[in-house]
Amino acid sequence: MTEVDDKRRMPEDLKRCVEFHGHICPGLIYGYRVAKEAMRLMDIARAVDEEVVAISENDSCAVDAIQVLLGTVIGKGNLIIRDYGKNAYTVLSRSRHKAYRFSRKTDYAYSGEDRSEFERLDKAMTAGEASEADIRKLRRLKIDDLLTRPFAEIFVAEEVPFDEPQYAPLDRSESCALCGEMTMAAKMVKLGDGRQVCIPCSRKTK
Repeated sequence: MTEVDDKRRMPEDLKRCVEFHGHICPGLIYGYRVAKEAMRLMDIARAVDEEVVAISENDSCAVDAIQVLLGTVIGKGNLIIRDYGKNAYTVLSRSRHKAYRFSRKTDYAYSGEDRSEFERLDKAMTAGEASEADIRKLRRLKIDDLLTRPFAEIFVAEEVPFDEPQYAPLDRSESCALCGEMTMAAKMVKLGDGRQVCIPCSRKTK
């Protein structure tokens, strides 16, 4: 099966995630499965504005699928990154007043039919002896497994208290007294002499 064939048999929403991210990989599938499950559990659609908020506890490939499917992005302020390096995500719906946290609590374990082939490829990868073809095949086995496995075997989904995040702040821009660059007023630092400066310039004055 070639990568072209893989793309032809992908669901349309997964294709959009791949096009945004640049390639398909196991990490992207984690985010894809989380986003789909959040949409199912809370009966939500892709956010137009900030009606859905996602909090990711990592900055991995998974975040890109969450952005595409849930419409939670840095620019709108409804994607919050708390990089703890944890494979965990919280999705909140303002209209439903609900929130779910999805977390991995077990290591990845292949459950497909090609277990012996997976173990051979995984061992070669760990030993640094895998060829490019081996790496591609191993990745494809992982992707197929993650796409077909029951969600509950990958993530623990827990409804958590709905703690509504603030909306993205809006404020005017002002010129930094030192560098002259326009800066969001709420992000500026007031010096002892009363001048308003940007954060980088404030650090230079210490």
